[in-house]
Amino acid sequence: MTQPKGVDWTVIILTCQYKDNVQVFQRELEVRQKREQIPAGTLLLAVEDPEMRVGSGGATLNALLVAAEHLSARAGFTVVTSDVLHSARILILHMGRDFPFDDCGRAFTCLPVENPQAPVEAVVCNLDCLLDTMSHRLGPGSPPGVWVCSTDMLLSVPPNPGISWDNFRGAKVIALPGNPAYARNHGVYLTDSQGFVLDIYYQGTEAEIQRCARPDGRVPLVSGIAFFSVETAEHLLATHVSPPLDACTYMGLDSGARPVQLSLFFDILLCMARNVNREDFLVGQPPEMGQGDMDIGSYLQGARAELWRELRDQPLTMAYVPDGSYSYMTSSASEFLHSLTFPGAPRAQVVHSQVEEPQLLGAKSSVVSCLLEGPVQLGPGSVLQHCHLQGPVHIGTGCLVSGLDTAQCKALHGLELHDLVLQGHHVRLHGAPSRVFTLVGRLDSWERQGTGTYLNMSWSEFFQKTGVRDWDLWDPDTPPAERCLLSARLFPVLHPLRALGPRDMLWMLDPQEDRGKALRAWRACWRLSWEQLQPCLDRAATLASRRDLFFRQALHKARRVLEARQDLSLCPLIRAAVREGCPGPLLATLDQVAAGAEDPGVAARALACVADVLGCMAEGQGGLRSGPAANPEWMQPFSYLECGDLAAGVQALAQERDKWLSRPVLLVRAARHYEGAGQILIRQAVMSAQHFVSMEPVEPPAPGRWVVAECPARVDFSGGWSDTPPLAYELGGAVLGLAVRVDGRRPIGARARRIPEPELWLAVGPQQDKMTMKTVCRNLDDLQDYCQPHAPGTSSILAGAALAALQRAAGRVVGTEALIHAVLHLEQVLTTGGGWQDQVGGLVPGIKVGRSRAQLPLKVEVEEITVPEGFLRKLNDHLLLVYTGKTRLARNLLQDVLRSWYARLPAVVQNAHSLVRHTEECAKAFRQGSLPLLGQCLTTYWEQKKLMAPGCEPLAVRRMMDVLAPHVHGQSLAGAGGGGFLYLLTKEPQQKEALEAVLAKTEGLGNYSVHLVEVDTQGLSLQLLGSETST
Repeated sequence: MTQPKGVDWTVIILTCQYKDNVQVFQRELEVRQKREQIPAGTLLLAVEDPEMRVGSGGATLNALLVAAEHLSARAGFTVVTSDVLHSARILILHMGRDFPFDDCGRAFTCLPVENPQAPVEAVVCNLDCLLDTMSHRLGPGSPPGVWVCSTDMLLSVPPNPGISWDNFRGAKVIALPGNPAYARNHGVYLTDSQGFVLDIYYQGTEAEIQRCARPDGRVPLVSGIAFFSVETAEHLLATHVSPPLDACTYMGLDSGARPVQLSLFFDILLCMARNVNREDFLVGQPPEMGQGDMDIGSYLQGARAELWRELRDQPLTMAYVPDGSYSYMTSSASEFLHSLTFPGAPRAQVVHSQVEEPQLLGAKSSVVSCLLEGPVQLGPGSVLQHCHLQGPVHIGTGCLVSGLDTAQCKALHGLELHDLVLQGHHVRLHGAPSRVFTLVGRLDSWERQGTGTYLNMSWSEFFQKTGVRDWDLWDPDTPPAERCLLSARLFPVLHPLRALGPRDMLWMLDPQEDRGKALRAWRACWRLSWEQLQPCLDRAATLASRRDLFFRQALHKARRVLEARQDLSLCPLIRAAVREGCPGPLLATLDQVAAGAEDPGVAARALACVADVLGCMAEGQGGLRSGPAANPEWMQPFSYLECGDLAAGVQALAQERDKWLSRPVLLVRAARHYEGAGQILIRQAVMSAQHFVSMEPVEPPAPGRWVVAECPARVDFSGGWSDTPPLAYELGGAVLGLAVRVDGRRPIGARARRIPEPELWLAVGPQQDKMTMKTVCRNLDDLQDYCQPHAPGTSSILAGAALAALQRAAGRVVGTEALIHAVLHLEQVLTTGGGWQDQVGGLVPGIKVGRSRAQLPLKVEVEEITVPEGFLRKLNDHLLLVYTGKTRLARNLLQDVLRSWYARLPAVVQNAHSLVRHTEECAKAFRQGSLPLLGQCLTTYWEQKKLMAPGCEPLAVRRMMDVLAPHVHGQSLAGAGGGGFLYLLTKEPQQKEALEAVLAKTEGLGNYSVHLVEVDTQGLSLQLLGSETST
């Protein structure tokens, strides 16, 4: 099922409660725009809440005002006007409150999931999942208006949730299913049969919850998502100038208004519910209001009265998504661990991490953005995030460990953790950056109510075990009811003599060993409670540290993928490094891999990746990637590679590269030269085919006597491109081809004779008596600057014919198999490149499959295909060749295909495997003698070619193929495509004249011609003629 087109947001706003973090989260939004998660034209705004506790409703009103203000300014207005909302699509995302298990909040909590289709590689946060859900699942189809989405929940929504927007007005809430037991601690909607919301219950009674139940017994949960039409958004925006609601916005706060706390669902939306009456609404209080807020009840009544006046007449409907799921991210460590692990998973979830000993990771555990070196053991149900650990480390069951680096992991040696949450934090104390480490138990409660625990034991048991006393943690005048984990000064933030580490907390697990030394050191520290720590958290440093670790593990991944020859694309990683401003370390890693590679294929791919980095740095400017690569400045590095000194060549390339990084045009030219360097390594790999070139001496013909070689043409029925180096020796190639005569002739040939003078005459022209250019070479130096390669194809068969004639004239006989490999070698010497399918197709008679294994030296083996008796004659009657009139540019296609293969683009890798597999299926069709099956093979093959080389089908050729389609079983352009010859398998026999008539009636086809084709059963032939005979 295809993903719906994403919403083209006008504005995306992320609200946050700390003003110091606005720039931090603004950058995070901009990074996601660079990753193509957010449309390029979307206005991005990180907005601080006017006050710490304005609630979700106040934050929504303030964000809507900020959006309208920016859009008004963009439109040239000097005052805020709601007119700018009429065509706007606005998304407001609320960061919400602090989260004990991630310093950057629930929005930036990393999840153990990957997006293989993402153009840019990155760790997936909850915010990313919600952005995708809003942009591609819930948002499509909605009219202009304002979406509001919390980020404090984990959502799952099917691709097409089936939300109806017919005749919509007012506001719409999105509800997801939950069981009644879960609903007792959450909000649920009561609706009528038409979907209008009658009431919203929070922590409702059993009877209220049952009243909301659907036929399947589940209830519609308040999921944190709502949509306001333009009309309703205008009404809501109008309240920002009305006291006391003006206090919810920064404008009111700047005007000295007293803050008011509002809930989006239980204030703003509740007043629109049909069964709610004014009197009950005015005296009600939202669940977001704490116990200490009772004195502002009358102030809140005024705010609710204003909401009632503006919004009561707006209809509120509910969209229920029965196939979705909702889970609020509570402060329970057990629930958090459960949400990040997969109970039924047979093995650990390892995401954006490099693990040296994965067998030590327990089932149902997860590892996200980590680098684990040596023996790091992780128990079932445990989670590791943002850690660089060096073993031996043993983390048992039920643990969350995050934010530790190699400097701290030594504190874990010799310990075995169970049911603990150990976190490293970046903090800023009086402006100075520092690290702080916290340790709590999985079962500890973060609530203020109840007796409370620490490290999974009661406070009294903790005091007895560790020697810590209550006065160490709380002031003497702190009421017993307020003595809880949130307010306990447990966590050292500064030691007078040394840096802090996890050991400053871990001693509490086994305090009896050091006779109170650790307790005394702990008491000597300046300590803060969890509540006191939150405003000190340095979220910019936290995100920067995570980004640094992500790229550290990514460099390990790049090295592993290249050295292990994995079919995994590094393009998303390359884009990530370039777009986030750190291509340097990646280039250095690629240089190291290339210089140290024993396999030329690994080195060539590493150089191709360098070219991709340079191309990405050019940001689409600087010209086409394909182009010349013979600038004199690069000849010194190339000469090292030609001589086989890989390390010196890579080093010289890097030194030259540094001079070409200043602007896009230079970056693109440098990328072309890196691809040229890769071609040198490909050439050396392919030249290994000379191992299979052998010759037998024979009596040479008399001087002046002609040796004439003749060959048929070839058509390929499947597998093309798999024969092209490096695919031929990295993937392994298989091509089925036919040797064919065209209009009864074998159209390719060469002749040679010995002459008295040691001269080489090179002549170019359409016919022997119309040569337009002649060059005479009298020694090898005359050939040094002759390098005019052209597209492979017929030239490969011609090269085979020329080599066979030359060798025979010199008194040597070359077998067909040796000749196939000799042509491979020759084309690398001439720098034309190309694969082996053409010479196999034209030198070997009949129908055959050529194959090469995924290894070096490169060896081609040929199997002739036996067909049923009489089938060749039938095939000849149904096979036609059409010259399309379009000259093909196979060399450019070749460069594009090699670039895609080295990038290991998933579609190209999959298609390459399909090409090889399809060849064997095509061989079966020939053995069965089935023309319809062969037609299907041709049709499939042409689709595979187009996938391999987009752009190989010119419009004129497409028009021609469309016209011919009703008359053929299948058709394909020969070779690389892009023009040249089209071959057809017709439904009826002997259709040349009929198809000529069809084409004659079609306009715009150009200079085409139709030719008869028959399978050639002779292949290469050599003939000795008299000295004066001409052919």
